[in-house]
Amino acid sequence: MAVLAAATGGALSAPAAAEGEAPPGQVEFPTHCLPPQEAGLPPADGSTTARVTVDDSAPRVGDTVTVTYQVARTPAVNPLAVALPADVLTPTGRIVLGGAQQGEVTVVGAKRNDPVEAGGALPVVTMTGTFTVTAPGEITLAPGGYTLHTGHLLELDTVCAVAGGGAPGPDPSPKPSVSASASASASAPAVPSPSTSSPGASPGVLPLPLPLPAGAPVAQRITATPLPTANLRTVALGTAAGGPGAKVKVTGAGFVPGAEVTVAGRAGAAQTADRVTAKADELGVVLAELPVTDRATTAVVAYEGAAWTPERGSGPAAYTVIVAAPLPPGSQTVTAVVQPGELGMTQEGDAVTLAAVPYGDGGAAAGRIGTVTVKDARGGPAGWSLIGKVTDFTGSGGVRIPGASLSWTPTCVAVPGSPSACVPGSAGAVGADGAVLASTGDAALVGGTFTVDAAVTLQVPPYTPPGAYTAVLTLTLS
Repeated sequence: MAVLAAATGGALSAPAAAEGEAPPGQVEFPTHCLPPQEAGLPPADGSTTARVTVDDSAPRVGDTVTVTYQVARTPAVNPLAVALPADVLTPTGRIVLGGAQQGEVTVVGAKRNDPVEAGGALPVVTMTGTFTVTAPGEITLAPGGYTLHTGHLLELDTVCAVAGGGAPGPDPSPKPSVSASASASASAPAVPSPSTSSPGASPGVLPLPLPLPAGAPVAQRITATPLPTANLRTVALGTAAGGPGAKVKVTGAGFVPGAEVTVAGRAGAAQTADRVTAKADELGVVLAELPVTDRATTAVVAYEGAAWTPERGSGPAAYTVIVAAPLPPGSQTVTAVVQPGELGMTQEGDAVTLAAVPYGDGGAAAGRIGTVTVKDARGGPAGWSLIGKVTDFTGSGGVRIPGASLSWTPTCVAVPGSPSACVPGSAGAVGADGAVLASTGDAALVGGTFTVDAAVTLQVPPYTPPGAYTAVLTLTLS
């Protein structure tokens, strides 16, 4: 279980396009701007020229994407009868998400501007924000409404809305290109949103309960890939040895319910002639009886599909075909038995406390899991995998941080003398689908003792409500 005390920046402009070309991600949309009542000015209608860029056009589920929203031209004007000095304008706005992930991203900008004469058009502003990817597939981004706050003489807001609604309208091009840009979040209040947040929503993203009328066109598309799915298929044998033709009871688990499963003999990486099929029940359990007639068989596997693969097959369970040889006269058979043991693990402690992060800034809350010791005393050819899964982090009031926001960097060391080499899992997100913490490969003879550890980091979105957020990290050895 991981517990964290959570608390939750100016933008950099994107690279310029070639002369005469619109930069990637730039769109125009009709805008209705309402000056502050104190200004006594009429509403301003016209086109907004905006550009939306992202820092990652191909994220994985659980990754945090930084979005930059630049308003290059607006119908809004200086609401004062006097000139605005430099650095008194603070922008806030929204980005509308569509496609695989629906919602809105709040973006804010630094208090930064050039001087503006009385009645002059307000200058270029840049805003940034982040959101966590929660679904695989294509996600569209369209500019939404924005507010221009001026803090000279009076605190005034000019509110600009997308004419016709805030949801994305038709895409002006089949596939607008995505230009990556780095940016920093600004410490400014978020623009008010008509949407309401719900438990389980992605941090930085406000869910859209109902479709809105067509608004600004789609400016960017990103394609999110799912987290890798852990293979939890296993197979166990009723007996580990027998004579030629003996029938072995095989129990498989972790298969797709209702799937056709092949149970087969193996000799190293090759399949032998021993083979039967069975169907997995509603719990994914397979029961079969395999006649072992091929004397080359040294293990038994089970798999879905036409052939065994690491993604859809179990690890091998050791089996020995015993062939009795005739003894010469006056001879005796002397047998010594090395008894196989079990595969098991222990861990240091059952709680992980992550470092606190400041409210408003968010960022990485770091820590380490309790060290895990794996001992493999089975003595067969099958390696093992240690898989981790994590739930969402839940705080008071039902506020959640997705479990996919937790990433780790695993390490694994084999104790000297261990027959197997330990391979740490890839660094990346953990999530509810699971990720590999460590593993050993199949070989003629495997086993040993292994020390497994991992540095973990939880990406906490800015302005996450203060408090402790708790999740459960489950490790499964198979």
